[in-house]
Amino acid sequence: MTVIALLSVAPVTEGSMAGEVARAVAALDDFEVGYETNPMGTVIEADSIEELMAAATAAHQAVDGDRVSTVLKIDDKRTSDQHANEKVDAVERELGRPARSEGDDAVGDDD
Repeated sequence: MTVIALLSVAPVTEGSMAGEVARAVAALDDFEVGYETNPMGTVIEADSIEELMAAATAAHQAVDGDRVSTVLKIDDKRTSDQHANEKVDAVERELGRPARSEGDDAVGDDD
């Protein structure tokens, strides 16, 4: 079984959160999970819900601040083993193209 989740951990603060978010992401390295960070959060894959929850808890606790906001969305498909990239591949097959825009208005395009 593979459990997939979207985790977003952030201190409630003014200014850049990048340093604290980096601490949360680094905390995931202590667990048997795969992850990929994107502009809105971090997608995590784990073999069990227990491992996923332990990793998410560690990420939450790694952030320093008087107030920390954490959102965890879990996809626990118990009847099959599916990885996050396979979910994106399925959408791209339906689209017939990559699931991202191209050109000047592309998300994450810093040019």
